[in-house]
Amino acid sequence: MKFELYAPQAIHQLGQRKNQEDSIYPVYGQATADDRFFLVCDGMGGHDKGEVASAAVCQGLSQYIADNLPQDAVLTDEMFGRALQKAFDTLDAADVAHEGKMGTTMTFMCLHKGGCLVAHIGDSRIYHLRPQTGQVLYRSRDHSLVQQLYELGEISYNEMGTSQRKNIILRAMQPYQEERTKATMVHITDIRPGDYFYLCSDGMLEQMEDDELLAILKDGCSDEEKVAELVKRTEQNADNHSAYLIHVKDVEHELGDEQLLSDEEEARQRNKALHDSHKDQAWDGAEASVRRTASGIKTIKVESAKANSKSNHKKYILPLLILLLALGVGAFLLFGGKSKKTETDDSDASTELVDDEQEEQDVPQRGLREEPAPQEEPQRRSIKEPDQEPLPLNQGPQPVQKDIQSSKFGYGVNY
Repeated sequence: MKFELYAPQAIHQLGQRKNQEDSIYPVYGQATADDRFFLVCDGMGGHDKGEVASAAVCQGLSQYIADNLPQDAVLTDEMFGRALQKAFDTLDAADVAHEGKMGTTMTFMCLHKGGCLVAHIGDSRIYHLRPQTGQVLYRSRDHSLVQQLYELGEISYNEMGTSQRKNIILRAMQPYQEERTKATMVHITDIRPGDYFYLCSDGMLEQMEDDELLAILKDGCSDEEKVAELVKRTEQNADNHSAYLIHVKDVEHELGDEQLLSDEEEARQRNKALHDSHKDQAWDGAEASVRRTASGIKTIKVESAKANSKSNHKKYILPLLILLLALGVGAFLLFGGKSKKTETDDSDASTELVDDEQEEQDVPQRGLREEPAPQEEPQRRSIKEPDQEPLPLNQGPQPVQKDIQSSKFGYGVNY
């Protein structure tokens, strides 16, 4: 698979911040139609530390790809994994004070012989859009607390943008991590002329929804004019905001392309935000999911988090009924038949009652999960999360919180 691109368009705006903590690759103003991989990173950590972290990751990852991916070669998952480790090494070296307090998100895309590989860590986002048909073919799932709450059905889609916890992320790249954070990777092969890839930090999305983004890209004006409109729409945003807009001009398919790995459809089906028609209500429907089979991709239905929670309650009903029945029989034997039984019989009934009470103690008790108290904005901490599924709210490491106003890192260090 070979690609021809229009000139990539970059956005790199300060917003209402005093310093720029986003980093992009290629460097602003240096991208050409010959470039095939792109990065957007949103740094955090205070003063120049966020800028150092994002720049280190961009430098380490891009340098490894540039040095090790030949032209017209396939970027494998293993090679990207090594590039990510190189980025972590560079980030470790950049933390000369060995404090481990800075960090960054990461979004990456690469057009290569095997299609397109996209990967992300944190709440910076990647889109694959087809404006001519009005489709969002792929949108990365944010590694954030509000995304988790939304997928659990505890808040609505619209509430994600207004929640006091919207700046808490569940994954970030930080130096000296005991277990380095994993990236979510997706492989895309359904790429057509006219498609766009859009990588952006969360600052670009403060006041913009997917349909607005599609409307801008669907306009018949030039890519330069589209980017100018995106800048205009986001000029009042508080946070730094950066993006790369990559427009596919032509795609040349080759023999064997039909055998290439593609899991974009699965990723799209797992993203509830792309299927939610009631964005002002907490999501409580059946989640569409997919399963890859020998004959292709099969769509299946999975109960929502709320439905699963309700079904879990049912497992306590039968033990409780048995317990009540046993207590009733014991009470009858103890009191109803006492006048007609011998003293020995009364002793036997008492023994049975004791056994029933012991059975009552053995019945599992349902634990109530306490929702974590909201944390004041702005703070951000490091954490790890399992690669795909959201963590239960009362388990797992502490989140990373970033603020778009006064900016504190969670360890008392401003950034």
